[in-house]
Amino acid sequence: MEDSKRRAKQDIHVLVAEDEASNYLLLKTILQKHCTLSHAKNGVEALSIYNEHPEDYFDIILMDIKMPEMGGIEAVCEIRKANKVIPIIMQSAYVFDSDVEAAEKAGATDFITKPINLKVLKQTISKYIEEIIW
Repeated sequence: MEDSKRRAKQDIHVLVAEDEASNYLLLKTILQKHCTLSHAKNGVEALSIYNEHPEDYFDIILMDIKMPEMGGIEAVCEIRKANKVIPIIMQSAYVFDSDVEAAEKAGATDFITKPINLKVLKQTISKYIEEIIW
């Protein structure tokens, strides 16, 4: 991609909904050099943070499925009421066909498993944000 088409780190915004501190720290370590991160510890916080910004502010959302207060699938359903196009990548350590189906039905764009595989994470994000050069 041409340099003129690249966006600066501060222009790429990622919302990470993850309740486990160690999982968030891993994602932060990988992503913070490439984008600006917002962190939610549950689905309620994810919706609140999402709704505090203009509809086109976030470029992508990384959403854990199992979180306290409101899970990722319910949060995705709510976000999809306002935004049908933002890429939402679900992540879970509990990979059951029923979870993948529920995530797809809710409107998830993609799905990755935990523990996070660095190569898979980068490939998945790059499908939706081409400007990130790893």
